[in-house]
Amino acid sequence: MPNADTVVVLDFETTGLSPTMGDRAIEIGAVRIENGEITGRFQELMNPGQRISGFIEDYTGITNSMLKHAPSCEEVMSQFADFISGYNLVAHNASFDKRFLDAELSNISRTYSGQFACSMLVARRIYPHAPDHKLGTLVRYANIPSDGAFHRALYDSEMAAKLWQAMLRTIEKQTVLPEIPFKLLQKIAKTPKNSVRALLEHS
Repeated sequence: MPNADTVVVLDFETTGLSPTMGDRAIEIGAVRIENGEITGRFQELMNPGQRISGFIEDYTGITNSMLKHAPSCEEVMSQFADFISGYNLVAHNASFDKRFLDAELSNISRTYSGQFACSMLVARRIYPHAPDHKLGTLVRYANIPSDGAFHRALYDSEMAAKLWQAMLRTIEKQTVLPEIPFKLLQKIAKTPKNSVRALLEHS
């Protein structure tokens, strides 16, 4: 499995919270990192075939008029499946984004080979003293430059990618490993907070 510094960090904006309740993706943004360097970006609005609520318009800044002429979810997700092919995946609150990725790719009979890690769960272990573990809070806590315009998919994925890289630098200082495997980040996310230091010292 590749190292943790080679991943695709992704973020969905959606019509609601649950694809099982008929919600659809309306935007996908992603940043590809290879050996710690950003090597690609992906951003597309997509027409979900339904009107979005005023709440979602206000929350995301994405309007029904913007989506009216956007390509279909199926067209965009086919391109996105190619973009993520062969890479492990990271998202902030990954269970949410994974649900929509799985649902939208299932609609077009596509899959992906990579595994997921959740930057929010990792941050709870690496930055246990942060005020909370929302993406915007963590970006400020880690002193990552930001203009604060959250809730658009590419911007959120850019910020999550920078947070991921900051956490890798923090982890590197606590372990003797020459490279940080992706599976270690997955393990950190499931480790009790008071056991993380021992895990890293003995990795």
